[in-house]
Amino acid sequence: MSSSPVGLHRVLAPSGVLPQAAEKLDARPAIWPDEVRIAVERLNLDAASYRQLAEAHGGDGTAIRRAVLDIVETRGKMQNPVTGSGGMLVGVVDEAGPESPLGVKPGDRVATLVSLTLTPLQITDGLEDWDGKSEQVPARGHAILFARSIVAKLPDDLKPELSLAVMDVCGAPALTARVVRSYVDKGTKPVVSVIGGAGKSGSLSLAAARHAGAARTIGVVPVQYEKDRLDGAGLADVVTLADARDPVALAEAVEAAGGPADITVVCVDVPGCEHGAVLSTAAGGTVIFFSMATSFSAAALGAEGLAADVTMLVGNGYVPGHAEYAMELLRSEPGVRGLFESRLAED
Repeated sequence: MSSSPVGLHRVLAPSGVLPQAAEKLDARPAIWPDEVRIAVERLNLDAASYRQLAEAHGGDGTAIRRAVLDIVETRGKMQNPVTGSGGMLVGVVDEAGPESPLGVKPGDRVATLVSLTLTPLQITDGLEDWDGKSEQVPARGHAILFARSIVAKLPDDLKPELSLAVMDVCGAPALTARVVRSYVDKGTKPVVSVIGGAGKSGSLSLAAARHAGAARTIGVVPVQYEKDRLDGAGLADVVTLADARDPVALAEAVEAAGGPADITVVCVDVPGCEHGAVLSTAAGGTVIFFSMATSFSAAALGAEGLAADVTMLVGNGYVPGHAEYAMELLRSEPGVRGLFESRLAED
């Protein structure tokens, strides 16, 4: 059997599916000529997955750690069976096959820009240095990248933990900027509302919207301390408090802040925000879903039930140049960097 650039040769079950849809992957360390093996240093669990694990185990760090280990051992990858999501990792290139097109070499410190849900992974240290209390997971083991994987070398001027946190969500600001520019190119400067604006993807998306030419940016957060943080960061023209799971309350809050929004960006890690996102978006507007907690059937049926003429986009995490763009925002926007660093300090 020859290797596949998308990793079909690593799928153990069921046959005929891509690695992301597989129940189990072959995570053995020996590589094929077009693969790369990474010595893992740190995992970053996606927000929706970590929240689900923390809630399921009552915040018990030991139980959360055991659950992550069980998932990786059972599946050969980190893919939360409830949310279907994973995260990403940083590490050092251990070996690069002679036919790999990824452009990395042994010794390079890199971040994977593809999801852990499709990345063969083995953990060898039992996650002994992780207390289970944060999304960032110190770990030792190895991961395998395919020819069609995406990887970025870590910048020398930033701590690996900070780079990892940014790269984990770098698709969000890049797509937000693209959509905002599409409005601007047609002669309309849009009002942009970001639900979950104080989070990682939310803060970057607010900065991206402003850079791309939005007429007004609205940050939506659920609690006062996040409002205080986002106000202090200066990334939104208006910061408003609303529970995004309450469609009417969210729509009223966005309208009072200068909406309805032409573009709504959903960056929350809890389910049940689909209808509010649709209801708070203007007719003919666009909703971008970046949350892995999103029910896309609820979004589609909700828009139909509301007779809402909106375009709905699924942020797939990849836009050409997304990692470089997110790092540029981090470096140029003190408010973004401050939010990221304060969140890392808490973790």
